[in-house]
Amino acid sequence: MQIKKVAGLTLGFLAAGLFVSGVATSPVQAETTAKNQTYDRIKKTHTMNWGVKGDTKLMGLTNIRTGKLEGFDIDMAKAITKRIDPKAKPELTQITSGTRVPMLLNGNIDAIIATMTITPERKKVVDFSEPYFNAGQALMVMKKSDVKSIKDLNHKGARILGVQGSNSIENVKKFAPKAKVVALPDYATALTALESGQGDALTTDNSILYGMAVDNHNVKVVGGNFTTEPYGVAVDKADPKLTKAINKAIDEMKADGSYDKLAKKWFNDVPGMNWKEVTE
Repeated sequence: MQIKKVAGLTLGFLAAGLFVSGVATSPVQAETTAKNQTYDRIKKTHTMNWGVKGDTKLMGLTNIRTGKLEGFDIDMAKAITKRIDPKAKPELTQITSGTRVPMLLNGNIDAIIATMTITPERKKVVDFSEPYFNAGQALMVMKKSDVKSIKDLNHKGARILGVQGSNSIENVKKFAPKAKVVALPDYATALTALESGQGDALTTDNSILYGMAVDNHNVKVVGGNFTTEPYGVAVDKADPKLTKAINKAIDEMKADGSYDKLAKKWFNDVPGMNWKEVTE
């Protein structure tokens, strides 16, 4: 398995501001792209290149001791690849919430499995598999904080931290319109900002927040979920056969128990998290 890390991505359409919150304002795709080209190449070359997170514990994180990517999304990518083509090897390319869609449409990766919520806006740009994980947006605060829910942040002077390219940024504005929302480049930066007092809370999906809180005794996840965020595998619209094959793989995993086995592996021992809820 090959692990790739893409840094300093330079895309003309990205620089031009055509992508907002990880979603294109209009599809940016070569007109000459052949239908099902990616699916056919995977079957021919026996390789499938996934866009995955490398900074999100439990879902996709680089183990600094081994240099390998680990997490639920990583294991799902490996399992889906083998079910699409038993001879295929998964290649993992690290992406961020802001770069994942441009990289998919530019052909840098074949599919995205990276805590990506299925939304109507995103479905205009990419195809999604069926949901493979049921997340929900929540809040993380410092242990000493009096904030108990999103309602406690709906006032002038409150600062809510989020990550660029995630739909959490726009979602939270609906629930706390009076607060100032600050978008930061990645989760590590956002957590550091929270710990240094630059914000009252950090918001994103509960799966990501619980991953941050596992080994950090200075923070806590509060208030429960205030949105529903079903994750899907994103695929270029030119590859319907690949989307169909991914759905078939997910269905097979749920039917034979291998999906529950992975969910239990990664979430069963996480304080405050019920692994069965994310699979329903």
